[in-house]
Amino acid sequence: ANTAWAFATASVEAPALFNAIADAALTKLDGFTPQALANTAWAFACIGWSNSDIFVALLSPLGTVNHSSLNNVQLSQLYLVSLHFQLEFQGQKFPLAHIQSELLTAFKFHQPKPSKLQRDVAAVLTRIGWDHIFEFVTREGLSLDMAQPEAMTAIEVDGPTHYLKRKGEQRLENGHTKFKSRILRQLGWTVIHVPYFEWNALTDVAAKDSYLQSKVKGK
Repeated sequence: ANTAWAFATASVEAPALFNAIADAALTKLDGFTPQALANTAWAFACIGWSNSDIFVALLSPLGTVNHSSLNNVQLSQLYLVSLHFQLEFQGQKFPLAHIQSELLTAFKFHQPKPSKLQRDVAAVLTRIGWDHIFEFVTREGLSLDMAQPEAMTAIEVDGPTHYLKRKGEQRLENGHTKFKSRILRQLGWTVIHVPYFEWNALTDVAAKDSYLQSKVKGK
């Protein structure tokens, strides 16, 4: 469980490893705590796992446990698992469908609060004439920093917590950020990312205007 969660969070592609974990997990389910079941299911959903068997095996035991054994973070993770399951395995019943509303409530509770960076970007978007809704929430409960719902276009302002820093100054999106973006694309959204390090490098008003005009035109 810890290994799967770590590789998914770090967005490390390791299909052979996840195949091995899936095989091993199916023989050890009795030894998994509810938290380990939730974390492992999230990890497989995060990397876009396309076989429903592992999700059914991991989630079915959670349908009978006392949900107080899971905190809001784990319930929130399971909500994202439900979105992946429903999009990837259309026609199959999600094993935790009976507590879907509880999962959604936990997920909404953990949505991030608007940052100063986000407000700065929104102000420039307004200045250049890109009308939008600030902090738009989709019908699935996903919070978008700025959105044009009719055009199904979203702008996500990604702060430092969205990235992993590798060798040198290279920054790569972490698994959480990639997971959300993939779900949004599957739902039909165009997602435009504004990385904090690109924004912070812009030194004047004209540069910020030009940067966002290029972003929204190049979507």
